[in-house]
Amino acid sequence: MEPYAVKLNGNQKLATLRAALRWFLALIYCAAGILHILRPQWFMQITPAWVPYPLQVILLTGVCEVLGGLALLGQRFRKAAGFALALYAVCVYPANIKHAIDSLSAANVTLGWCYHAPRLAFQPVLVWWALFAGENINWPFNRRVE
Repeated sequence: MEPYAVKLNGNQKLATLRAALRWFLALIYCAAGILHILRPQWFMQITPAWVPYPLQVILLTGVCEVLGGLALLGQRFRKAAGFALALYAVCVYPANIKHAIDSLSAANVTLGWCYHAPRLAFQPVLVWWALFAGENINWPFNRRVE
């Protein structure tokens, strides 16, 4: 063992894991939000036809992603941001499904099941991740973080 190594207890390890996941998720959502704002045409293609005012919805979701990512980093709005980002991940799932169906049924398939299957399967993990990073849940660790 290193002479200056700090031994972390279970709660400290969980807090460190949560903080790392929080920062990474915030980075992902901020980057995605900026892409929604700068390149909305990319997202117009996968937006279901039943979504009203698709351009405005895409721009608004971009703003919400950036604000949610930033709010996740602060203590004051962290729980609300975690819940909102989890709910957002649930709400955009139909667009992900549409993207998979349209992509796989196109004449020139550019993104196959190797991309879409993991993306669709990862969505519940993204919901958990937002709730965990937002300190809304401790599952599957079930330890109290002090």
